[in-house]
Amino acid sequence: MKPAPFDYCCPDSIDEAIEVLAANAGDAKLMAGGQSLTPMLNFRVVRPALIIDISRLLELEYVRERTDGGLTIGALTRHRILETSELVASRFPVIPETMVNVAHLAIRNRGTIGGSLSHADPAAELPMLTRLLDAQIVARSVRGERQIPADEFFVAPLTSALGDDEIVVRVELPGLPAGMGWCFQEFARRAGDFALAAVGVLLDVHDGTIREARVAMMGVGDTPLRRPEAEAALVGKSLSDGVVADAVRAACQTLEPNADLHASPEFRRHLAGVLMERTLRTAWQRAAGVKV
Repeated sequence: MKPAPFDYCCPDSIDEAIEVLAANAGDAKLMAGGQSLTPMLNFRVVRPALIIDISRLLELEYVRERTDGGLTIGALTRHRILETSELVASRFPVIPETMVNVAHLAIRNRGTIGGSLSHADPAAELPMLTRLLDAQIVARSVRGERQIPADEFFVAPLTSALGDDEIVVRVELPGLPAGMGWCFQEFARRAGDFALAAVGVLLDVHDGTIREARVAMMGVGDTPLRRPEAEAALVGKSLSDGVVADAVRAACQTLEPNADLHASPEFRRHLAGVLMERTLRTAWQRAAGVKV
């Protein structure tokens, strides 16, 4: 298949891109790396009248430190940068651990964080990371900027809270407590495939007690998920077989995964539980300083 005919422009600045988008709101699609949009164009899932290619907007390609120990990441930052950056690894080691699972190297070299978040695939790793890390996603339009919490950004499969005239310009990641344990694991049938299920965990442990727990999942819902019931089951406790079992039960018993050609809802729910148990134990070890 080939795309339906469309007009094309390649702005030289973010201001120009925003003006063009506002003038064509509802009829235009933004293209950054193009790794998600191009197949959709070829299969004519989308038929925009105009493609706005923002790949030359280098002003949106950066990783910068925040004063709270977090990071600000420009929307055109490539997946490969998130995977290999020493700064990213030092502040958020769960990010590179996650990014090596994203598709294939060629796609990671082209795909961008802003593109992935805007595409809002519930089985994509970056949307789940923003939920795990309590990210703020910053969008800009001719009306100005607004910050959208990650827990409000993803509305439904392939649907975000972005307006037709808005562009994601950066992602704000608040700093984490020093020594926080982390782990991400996913299961896919083949390397590079979309995961059937995935779990990310962060544990802040002090004197053998969990002070803060974050549990996020993907591939088991219409959007990337946080599991507050499981987090509550962990806080104030030391990790044990019983605590792990209680947290897994709290996280998985209300999951309602969709059925498809790859897996039944029951299998995805079971798989999420297995992955959560593994990630909890690994995050606990890392919080204790054990090299895993």
